[in-house]
Amino acid sequence: MWEQADAAAALKGTARIEATVRVRSRWYVGYLWLFAVWQLVLVPAVLLWRGPTGALVSALANALVVVGLSLFAIRQPVTPRGYGGLHLKVIGAWTAAYVPALVLGFTVFASSVAFAAVAAFVCALPASAAAWREARTA
Repeated sequence: MWEQADAAAALKGTARIEATVRVRSRWYVGYLWLFAVWQLVLVPAVLLWRGPTGALVSALANALVVVGLSLFAIRQPVTPRGYGGLHLKVIGAWTAAYVPALVLGFTVFASSVAFAAVAAFVCALPASAAAWREARTA
């Protein structure tokens, strides 16, 4: 009899911990959305703002955003299950979009506003798709 009560209490405790972790790990959805929105600013700025001033401002702004997001992430008390693998996939997919976007944007589609807009959208897709997926499961 006592064993059943202990098991039931343990299950309730586990359920309470899981619910708390689920709620406290929702920060990653916001992180992903911020990263996605940042791509809509960064990619056109890099592709269309030519010259050393554009390169410097874009690089510094990107460094600030990346450092800010990184500091935000490391200060979170809870990380979602599978966060490391998911984050590597998101960054890998972003890299697979960003590098060709830059190469094509600087060589084939130089100064093309339409290409910069499409490239920004494509670069934002990995993070926004992951954010949407995470929001549905949270």
